[in-house]
Amino acid sequence: MNLGEKIKSLRKEKNISQETLANHLGLSFQAVSKWETGVTMPDVSMIPAIAYYFGISTDELFDYSRYETEKNVEAIVDEYSKYWGKSERPENPKMCEKVLREGLKKYPGNDILLNCLICVLPVPERAAEVIEIAKALIASTKIDEVRLDSYRILAETYKATGEYTLCKDAIEHIPEIYFTKLYTAADLLEGEEGFMAAAKERSLAFEHLIYMLYKMAEYYVNTGEKGKAEKMYGEAKAVIEAMNGDYPTKWTRSLEDREEIVKIEEKLKNLIN
Repeated sequence: MNLGEKIKSLRKEKNISQETLANHLGLSFQAVSKWETGVTMPDVSMIPAIAYYFGISTDELFDYSRYETEKNVEAIVDEYSKYWGKSERPENPKMCEKVLREGLKKYPGNDILLNCLICVLPVPERAAEVIEIAKALIASTKIDEVRLDSYRILAETYKATGEYTLCKDAIEHIPEIYFTKLYTAADLLEGEEGFMAAAKERSLAFEHLIYMLYKMAEYYVNTGEKGKAEKMYGEAKAVIEAMNGDYPTKWTRSLEDREEIVKIEEKLKNLIN
C-alpha cells in the first residue's frame, strides 16, 4: 500500500472527509485528494502531523517494519555522522544534509532523521524551516529524546532570530532533572557497562563545566565585575590543565583533544583581555 492509499484507508477508518482532514492540517481538500490519488506526496514536514492525527507512528503510516527501519535509519545516521567531525557544528553541512535528505526519501517523516536534519540546517538563514520541523516533531513524536531535543533546537533558533520571549517559552518545556541515564548507569551497573557510562558522563560533565564557567565569566564582564570573570577563567584553566596527559577510551576522545574545549578556553581568554 502506498502512502496515498494508506492515508485514504486511515481516513475511511476514522470516517472523516478529505475536507475534515485538510482543515485539521491547514490545507485544501484538493491537496488531500491529490495525495490519495497519487498525483502528489505530502511535504516531508507534514508527515509527523498526519501520523499524529491518526494516532500512529510515522513508521506505521508507511507500513514499515519497525526493527528493519531502525536498523536502516541507524546506518543513515552513522553515514551522516562521518561529515559532522569533532566541532559543535558539522564540518560538511551540505553533505550532512544530502545524506539525511536521501534517507528521508526512503523513510519520509522519520523522527530521528528529521531531528538530525534540524541540527544541520543553518540558522538564521533557514530558521523558518527549522521551526516548522521542530514544531511538527514536538506535536507528533513518541520518542522523548526527540521531543526534548526539538524544544532545545527551537529555543536556540528563536534566540538566533531575536525571539527572546519565544526562546524562554521553549526552554520552559524542557524538564529540570538532577540525574541522567549515564550517571545512574555509572552508579548502578558493574564492569565495562558501568565504566562506559562513567567515561561518557565524565566527558560531558567536563565540557559542561568549562562552558558554564565561560557563561558566568561573560555575565561578570557584562556587569563590570572583571575580577570575578578572571576567577572563572582561572578555574577553567586549572581544570583543563588537570586533564593534561588524559587518555581516550573506546567511547570518548582524550579530554585535552576536544576542539570544543579549546574554542571555549579561547573565548574565555578573549573575554577577560
